[in-house]
Amino acid sequence: MANSDVKPKSISRAKKWSEEIENLYRFQQAGYRDEIEYKQVKQVSMVDRWPETGYVKKLQRRDNTFYYYNKQRECDDKEVHKVKIYAY
Repeated sequence: MANSDVKPKSISRAKKWSEEIENLYRFQQAGYRDEIEYKQVKQVSMVDRWPETGYVKKLQRRDNTFYYYNKQRECDDKEVHKVKIYAY
């Protein structure tokens, strides 16, 4: 991204599970809004993903510890409403 200080214009909550919600859940567990913020903060161009599913595989938190995720879905239905969806 050319602008390194991108801020979201609006926010909404997830209503039902999807692959996009799964990945947002993983970013938010690690302390980031989404992939855009993760790439800005960590100065990386790509995120490690499972080739079979496309889900995020590994994220580095702000304190430099790592979160490792499974190939399968980790965001249970009871957690879906906690996921925030940012619009830019």
